[in-house]
Amino acid sequence: MNELELNRNSHLIDPYLHIWGWEVPLYLFLGGLVAGLMFFSALKTLRWGVASRSRWSRWLPLAAPVILSVGMLALLFDLEYKFHVWRFYAAFKPLSPMSWGSWILLLIYPATIALGLAGLTESECRTLGGWSPVARSRVTGLLVAWNQWLRSQLPLLSWANLLLGISLGVYTGILLGALGAQAAWNTAVLAPLFLVSGISTGAALMMLFPMSDDEHQLLQRWDIGAILIELMILVLFFVTLLSNGGQAGREAAMLMLGGPYTAVFWGIVVIAGLITPLILELIEIRLHRRPVWITPALILAAGLTLRCVIVFAGQA
Repeated sequence: MNELELNRNSHLIDPYLHIWGWEVPLYLFLGGLVAGLMFFSALKTLRWGVASRSRWSRWLPLAAPVILSVGMLALLFDLEYKFHVWRFYAAFKPLSPMSWGSWILLLIYPATIALGLAGLTESECRTLGGWSPVARSRVTGLLVAWNQWLRSQLPLLSWANLLLGISLGVYTGILLGALGAQAAWNTAVLAPLFLVSGISTGAALMMLFPMSDDEHQLLQRWDIGAILIELMILVLFFVTLLSNGGQAGREAAMLMLGGPYTAVFWGIVVIAGLITPLILELIEIRLHRRPVWITPALILAAGLTLRCVIVFAGQA
């Protein structure tokens, strides 16, 4: 018997599957984190305005564009044709989730910067303008003028940040859900799952900073609600895969129900990242204690791990 051995790699004949690495889960996590920051910054502004809020609460909207830029840089590393990224903004396609997401990401920069500048006091504007080595008085005067005008538009800015934050959180789930060929992503619950997870991680990040007791209590209550909803959506996620996903859906679910991602998903995401923080926050509220750093740290770790598991399991 003659044995024939072929070593061939032709892009015209053999299919090529691009596997997403760490860049995409990191981008999805940071996008959800920014969505949560925008959600709570807008919520606090609508409830308390600016004057009665703590310093870090007013400053954190300015961190949103920085965090988002890191996430977009990670996504850029994954793109094969990096210099063609401008094509996303050359046209708008209403039926394309990526087209919607590209424009949402672009609008977040002015919205968050405007809300952050509106939250500065006049003395903080003067301090910020004093860092300019050239024309300090002119820069300071512009910052003070912008601050006063933006404060007059505070309700509009707050609602814009709230709606854009929700849109960003939903988009991170729709981005995967649009790729229906992957069984683990072919479910409508990914959008609300990533939105609620982003709200929870946004609250967790804010809880790491010194804020007033009222602000911490608001964050804890909202985070408890977000964790409970996230647990229910995760149950619905598995029910959908097992009942409506066919054979491919059942195989995708089994990757986290006895397969290679079981320990990571249930150990880090569910037990350490959702149930444990939920118990700690209930105890803290009952005892009128501020959140200790371990609670938000576990929530942030679970948010990143959740996206890694779903992205990698969808490609398994």
